[in-house]
Amino acid sequence: MLNRAPIIKSPREIDKMRVAGQMVGRVLTRMRSTAKAGMTTQDLDDIARDMMSEMKGKPLFLGYHGFPRHICTSVNQEVVHGIPGNTVLNDGDILSVDCGIGHQNYCGDSAITFPIGEIPEEVQRLLDVTRESLYAAIAQIGPGVKLREVCGAVQQVAENAGYGVVRDFVGHGIGRDMHEEPQVPNYVDPGMRNMNLILKPGYVLAIEPMVNIGSEKVRTLGDGWTVVTQDDSLSAHFEHSIAVTEDGHEVLTRREDEDFS
Repeated sequence: MLNRAPIIKSPREIDKMRVAGQMVGRVLTRMRSTAKAGMTTQDLDDIARDMMSEMKGKPLFLGYHGFPRHICTSVNQEVVHGIPGNTVLNDGDILSVDCGIGHQNYCGDSAITFPIGEIPEEVQRLLDVTRESLYAAIAQIGPGVKLREVCGAVQQVAENAGYGVVRDFVGHGIGRDMHEEPQVPNYVDPGMRNMNLILKPGYVLAIEPMVNIGSEKVRTLGDGWTVVTQDDSLSAHFEHSIAVTEDGHEVLTRREDEDFS
């Protein structure tokens, strides 16, 4: 991303992004309801591919800088950008699915992490805290708010729970392009540009906390894509695309089962 001012979207543009976001939400809901032990991550990619085709949505990840699949599937200690393939899901795993879909040249981007079968209470807590950190950030969004307040909300919830907040990857603006200004880190860095950016109606942000049970440090595997925790601790990832409105915000990728109250 270049150091440019965020792009203000018109109501008509946000309407298109809402449709794209709803497509993403449907795919993620299907992933969570379908994934089970014995399936491969490629099985899920095939389902996502077919859904995108049926909805006439453009798979934004496919071919992006050479990425070879329609969704990202990251298992257990994998943080983001896992490539669907022959990995078999097992009871007790946690799976992060990241999905991006285009509609009429506008983008929607969202991610969830969910269990495969039963998981220990401490692992469920990681998922709950990571989701709560995203919701806390969303609650801050509105016109006149400084970006640092949004970033700080993620950091406060996650670090108060004793977890590591990944710093090597951040959220972003979104619109015609999947990655636009501003960068939206999940922590506050006074030296980072845009920390004092004032949110305006028409900005659209993709906020995506990546939270590790252990250290925040990560590394990329030899496939050039899959990011894992350095200490092999478990990681969770949640994301939504949110528009700043005149009186607050709208979660464009909201799923039917979500309650932000």
